[in-house]
Amino acid sequence: MPNRSIELNPVSRVTVGAVGEPGHRTFYIQARKGAELVTLVCEKEQVSALCLALQQWLDELRVKYPKGANFVRLDMDMELEQPLTPVFRVGQMGLGYDEKNDLIVLVLTELLPEDVNPEEAATIRLFCSRAQIDAFSRRGVEVVAKGRPICPLCGKPMDPEGNIQGFCPRRNGHADEVIFA
Repeated sequence: MPNRSIELNPVSRVTVGAVGEPGHRTFYIQARKGAELVTLVCEKEQVSALCLALQQWLDELRVKYPKGANFVRLDMDMELEQPLTPVFRVGQMGLGYDEKNDLIVLVLTELLPEDVNPEEAATIRLFCSRAQIDAFSRRGVEVVAKGRPICPLCGKPMDPEGNIQGFCPRRNGHADEVIFA
């Protein structure tokens, strides 16, 4: 089966969001170009890492390519659009830069089972302005932060009352609640 590829160049809208209660959320990346809407499922850690990388990328581009660095911060509706029908689950993510058009390229590749040839993975390329990427990364940080708090000792998620979900090895069998003095 040949590699399937979708390219939205440029996107008219790109966002990230989560559906469900903390601890049971599903994360999505979504992009639109005209009537074409592409929705992808991803992991919370992927969203977090991508948004951090995008913020660093914007800083690097500001220095290396200052011409497009003075964009207006977009304040727009970043909610996910319905229907939430994912094209695939994201496995790998990459970043690129189209210098000629001053667009940041998000490359999202399908997660495949280990027994499938990686060359068969679908790929989506999203060409986004710096302002769109800035809004996307700020939104992603906000969405990730709405989840369960993280134990400062072991890094595992905690429930709303401050109890660790599972065993915290750093507590060495002591109290279930983290108390900060």
